[in-house]
Amino acid sequence: MASIRDLRTRIRSVGNIRQITRAMEMVSTTKLRRFQDRAVASRPYAQEIASLLSHLAGVPGGSMAKRPLFQAGTGQTSVLLLVTSDRGLCGAYNSNVFAKFEAWWKAHKAAGRSARLFVIGRKGYQYLTKRGLPVERYLSDPPLERIDYRLAKFTARTLAEAFLKGDVREVVLLYTAFESMARYVPTLLPLLPVQAVSAAVDPGAKGAGASAQSDVILEPDAATLLDKLEPRYLETRVYNALLEAITSEYASRRMSMKNATDAAGEMQGLLKGQYNRKRQESITKDLLDIVGGAEALR
Repeated sequence: MASIRDLRTRIRSVGNIRQITRAMEMVSTTKLRRFQDRAVASRPYAQEIASLLSHLAGVPGGSMAKRPLFQAGTGQTSVLLLVTSDRGLCGAYNSNVFAKFEAWWKAHKAAGRSARLFVIGRKGYQYLTKRGLPVERYLSDPPLERIDYRLAKFTARTLAEAFLKGDVREVVLLYTAFESMARYVPTLLPLLPVQAVSAAVDPGAKGAGASAQSDVILEPDAATLLDKLEPRYLETRVYNALLEAITSEYASRRMSMKNATDAAGEMQGLLKGQYNRKRQESITKDLLDIVGGAEALR
């Protein structure tokens, strides 16, 4: 059994660890709030521009056949952008992303298709290289924690260039979507080709067969609008995905550090109980020795 000195040392060590995890929890909470505001603010814009682009592609005059970003490639190759964290101590955040990747990779290989892998995040790069999978592009500068729109623009341009080579069937993003402070889900987002939504019939419109697009007047024309929206669509979708990924990372790290802090507090309490019992036993033993010696002298 541990001595009083050993217990005192362990109590001090656990207390130091608890202070560190508590500090990391507070830092994660602060950064989480900052990134959460940005992610939540960018989500409606990304969804709206995606909806607008897909509907414009279904408008007569959109010239879908002449737009390569709307047409799937002739090959059987897929481009996957894997978004992970640069650092650990964030619970099961990376493990969940890797599990989603393994499921996608297994299904992809079963279909007889090849893949080109792009990575953001040191943990993802280390995981793929350890598995012997070739990483075509590792986007490490700037780090995800210092994300800005320029990084999203560069990443979107890189993915678009890979898609436009002609042998690429699709471009997919694998990131962690932020849903709440306690829920963040690994998500596969098809980025390219852009899926067009045909002009749907509105059953509530006056007159049978009235189209939802029939009363819309476009100025300038649909083709010009699509020329402007295509690059912006890619940039905003990538930007929102990266923001949600870093937000989910800090949410997971905050929860992990909170659990570690609570566990350290419980362990420290147990050690203090053992320390008090051991010290009481020592005091009782000393008293018995004193009493026994006094009785022997009588």
